[in-house]
Amino acid sequence: MTTESSPRGDIGAISARRTESRDVSDIIGLFSNTTDVLFGRIDVVYLLERANLALTLCNEKNGAIAHAVFLDYPNWNITDQSDWESFLHENYISNSCTPLNTLFMHLCVAKEEYAAECPQEIVRRAFITVPELQFILLFIPAETNLGPDMENVFEKMTTAPDSVVDNDFTLLVCPRHRHYPQLYVRKARLEDHDDIRALWTHQSETLKETYSEYFLADLIESQDEDNQAAVGEAGDTAVGFMSLCSQVNVSLLQECFDLGPFHGLCKPHPEDILKVPQEPSLQEGEDKSNQTRQETEPVPSPNFEHVPDEDAAVQSSGAVTVPPAELLPGDVKDFRGSATLLEAQEKGAFCPVYRGASNAFCIRLFWIDEKYETRSLDFLQYVFKLFPDKDFCVILIPHHVPEFLLIQSFVRAVPFCTSRFGQELYVFHRAGLLTSFNVRSATSNDLPGVQMLTETLSLNKRILNDFRISTLVRRDPDGNAVKAFVAEVLDQIVGISVIRDEMHIEYIRSHYNIEAFINFNRHQREEHGHLCHFVLNPVFHHYTKYFLKEMLRLAHKSSLYYPIYPQYVEGKFQTPCAHSLTSALHYMAPVRPRRQIVYPLEELGINAPSEQVSKDQLSYSLNHTNRKLVLESKVSVNARIVVVGASDVGISFLETLVFCHCFNDEDHAKMSLRSWVNVVVGKMTSINRAAKYVVVSKEQRVPYDYLVLCAGQQYQVPSPTGADIRKLPTTREVLSEWPQRYTGKVPSNHFTLNDNQDCAKAARWLREHIVNAEGNVIVYGNTIDIYTTVEALLSLGIAGSRIHLVQPPLSSNVTCLNNNELEGAVGQALVEAGVSVHWDSVLAQWGTGSDPDLITCASFTTSTKPFQLQCSAFFSFAYRTVDYETFKAINDACLVFDGRLVIDTKFCTNDVSIRAAGPLTKYSRRYYVDEWTHSNFSSKEIGFELAASMLSLLDLTPQPSSVASEGTDRLIPTYKGCKIKGGVLPGGYHYLHIAKPGIPIRLDLELSLCDHGMEIITGEAREGNYFRMHINKYSMVDGITCFSKEPFPASNYICLYGQHERLLNDLCYRWNQGQITDLYRFFREPWSMAIYHDQFIDLKEELRQALVSEQVPLPLPEDAAESSPCPEPLLGPVLRFLRRHRHSLPMYYPASAPPGAGEAAATGPAGADSPAP
Repeated sequence: MTTESSPRGDIGAISARRTESRDVSDIIGLFSNTTDVLFGRIDVVYLLERANLALTLCNEKNGAIAHAVFLDYPNWNITDQSDWESFLHENYISNSCTPLNTLFMHLCVAKEEYAAECPQEIVRRAFITVPELQFILLFIPAETNLGPDMENVFEKMTTAPDSVVDNDFTLLVCPRHRHYPQLYVRKARLEDHDDIRALWTHQSETLKETYSEYFLADLIESQDEDNQAAVGEAGDTAVGFMSLCSQVNVSLLQECFDLGPFHGLCKPHPEDILKVPQEPSLQEGEDKSNQTRQETEPVPSPNFEHVPDEDAAVQSSGAVTVPPAELLPGDVKDFRGSATLLEAQEKGAFCPVYRGASNAFCIRLFWIDEKYETRSLDFLQYVFKLFPDKDFCVILIPHHVPEFLLIQSFVRAVPFCTSRFGQELYVFHRAGLLTSFNVRSATSNDLPGVQMLTETLSLNKRILNDFRISTLVRRDPDGNAVKAFVAEVLDQIVGISVIRDEMHIEYIRSHYNIEAFINFNRHQREEHGHLCHFVLNPVFHHYTKYFLKEMLRLAHKSSLYYPIYPQYVEGKFQTPCAHSLTSALHYMAPVRPRRQIVYPLEELGINAPSEQVSKDQLSYSLNHTNRKLVLESKVSVNARIVVVGASDVGISFLETLVFCHCFNDEDHAKMSLRSWVNVVVGKMTSINRAAKYVVVSKEQRVPYDYLVLCAGQQYQVPSPTGADIRKLPTTREVLSEWPQRYTGKVPSNHFTLNDNQDCAKAARWLREHIVNAEGNVIVYGNTIDIYTTVEALLSLGIAGSRIHLVQPPLSSNVTCLNNNELEGAVGQALVEAGVSVHWDSVLAQWGTGSDPDLITCASFTTSTKPFQLQCSAFFSFAYRTVDYETFKAINDACLVFDGRLVIDTKFCTNDVSIRAAGPLTKYSRRYYVDEWTHSNFSSKEIGFELAASMLSLLDLTPQPSSVASEGTDRLIPTYKGCKIKGGVLPGGYHYLHIAKPGIPIRLDLELSLCDHGMEIITGEAREGNYFRMHINKYSMVDGITCFSKEPFPASNYICLYGQHERLLNDLCYRWNQGQITDLYRFFREPWSMAIYHDQFIDLKEELRQALVSEQVPLPLPEDAAESSPCPEPLLGPVLRFLRRHRHSLPMYYPASAPPGAGEAAATGPAGADSPAP
């Protein structure tokens, strides 16, 4: 939101913001008698869903006083939205309007007392918001009186002599120069010093402190051929300043950045070496990059001596042509792409050699008055004339400085992974000033131009194949419509895109939170498009959003979707070759996947959702854009945030930054990690706080601005106590020396399983060396992982008689299962499988025999006498702590470490640039809570809060400061998310335990508490149908334990945590009445499906607000309550929720009622024996 006074000062200080859906009622309230006359019958919600730009003006009290809506096609349906440009050229004279520089006003309303000034302010703000906008057009019925307020804004456009359109409608135009003209840019003079100095002092204390008082005067006075300075004028006052230099160290930049798309910022030279000699061509199936980047061959940089300036290009309307070789400055490559896989640079990797002269000049200093910041590009037209022999303008920006409006039109150069250059490089090409950027439907005649554009792309064959389909048959083999569009500048193709109709829109709606971006019911099925390919020359990258906008207009689409399918190949994310790259990804929004209901399809029968909703598809990450988003401003933050550790905390932290949910393999696919996050494989071995980088695997340096440590704790190799079992020692005698860190070489048949890679490696080794051989497998530890490991060993075909489960003494009195009945069932299963169990045993020694790399036997001490076991494989889960190399890196960096890394309640360490969270950490002793750590809480919730604290540092919008109450800085935060653990245990038991956060206590002690609450248990553990629920004293569910022979929907049951028992169909009442005998069956009944819905929490909040606002009357008499069981203020939100989600909750409609049935149909779940919750 921006705030400034009106130019004439008549309406006081006002602010402008984007119109939101909550403004609909205010907009309708401002309608007057003339609104329908000028704009026709308006559906405000429909209009806002398709508006490219919608603005709201607010007064000092933040009350809306005016609204305006602008679209990229005419109002009143004068002509088809895809053909309005030719319509205007045929019917009007001196028409310079193009889709790039024109919007149409579809609505403008204001409060009566502000009506005189608001139209002018609205259009002024529109020109400020969209820098490329030159004209605002408005069609009104002929002979209609526009009114004095609007007449001051618009002027009539002259019609052509043979036009007949003027008989019905009048076209009005509002040009930019009348409200927010371009800046006049000229050479800086000494008399500008005072104006520039005032801006400098106001905007940057850093510059003021860095340079001397007379620095500006010296800079202006010392201008020469290589050093220039320019100012931008508005009303005879300098409002902006730019200092430039023609000397650029391109050799240094070539070492630090991938400048292939820009020919190394050098002029072409015959001796340039651009590729490895005799390099084989890249085949279609060899793409190793992903959609966000593809390897390309450089194309020689052009000579732009004959490229006209922008004014010439505009006035000639495309009559001036440029040879193709001159317009294309480099290869087509998405170098702005969100992220690439960060790997160590391979030895001997080819680097191009450029022998030509420098072809770039740089911006050394730039600042501008905030009121004129959107006119920053006006400087570029002038400064390129100062250096006619240079084609590139570059600027270096510190990482901590967010992108400002000038460099949003530049292209960010991708730094090499080995680069530690302290700034970001942005590049702009001279041809980027051309405004003859035109998007149109492709024809078969465009094929040569498309081939030239895409010839260096690894997936060019796929692009060309889809292009031919779109221009020849216009449908793919499945009958799906295919459309291709080309972008051209001066009659040369510089961009290509291919879209299809989105055929899986129901699946997208049910599996992704697309309704966070659009009102889905306001869009027709055919208005959803699927983006297949998008390629744009990097010179015109700043026109990407206009390319997208034109695609939507020409194709009559309102939304576009772009999926990214990941594939694991050798531990890396790879493309499945579903689509080519899209350099538009930066301008699209990642869509958060939705938590899915696990439907009991057999029980639901005909009331089950459609297959399009419930079926499983290959998981993918979804990106989206729509008409409302294409002109939405987006600021990139270049701060380098390095996250150490792929723990739940770290992934949850990234989830919040990337806006995607990601916690398992399927969710990783829906996150598209590589699209947004650089991945470094290795172990942190040191931290250099002074230079701000971490060292990975003792070799690679990864620089950071903010370092986030989420390494957690890992199972460590146990160090044998060294007790001589021949002397028959007991555990008590050696326990004081256990555990200790193991410092020797780890035997190859010793395994600690800390992640999926460890598990996969162990499984491969077992299949090769153990499954078909002889020998014992020892599993050592006392966490739940020992049971899941034993079950995995049994499932691999290893006989139970070969498995020995050795459990050391407990460090606390709480066992991993903490339930005697479950432990008894698991113990019986171990006995039946033939697994030997040894209690309270401590590892004394392991023998290596003739092969020092293998453990051949292991001896243990007990409370009585020691024993020894033959060993072919050893799995250790006995000792989990901070990894030693992680500890050493932290300790050597002088971060406070007290058993764990010490943090405060804001996740801060003793270094302001380093934050930490998770089991790696502990609170400072000044809080006096040594027993409370992040290990006691949900890792996902911790990660979310960590990201929230980080976002407050990166947030560009000022937030109101809140003063904490006195003494609260000494209190640790409370977290409410549940802690979850589970797995498949011996005997094939599926186990899930959901508990409230806190310090665990023994179950029998918990049951003895006077305020414990209520226990509801059905089934028996040994029968494999055990289900336990704990209802606390507040009638809330705060504990669930499932122990079943059959798989169960764990994600559904997690939703039950924290719910009131009355919400669960009067759970306690039904239990006391003996109506519930099987909780598994009870929570599969149709009534419960709404509780598992991911947006049920929103319904609960809406109902709570209704109750708090006292809209709900007092309880009715019993007889009246039977006829009207739900008060009207509560019934309305429930029915709206069921209607909105009827595709995923069809069981709440009678079987005879179609999904679109009225409200009366949605009174309860079909087949349920009680009303809807």
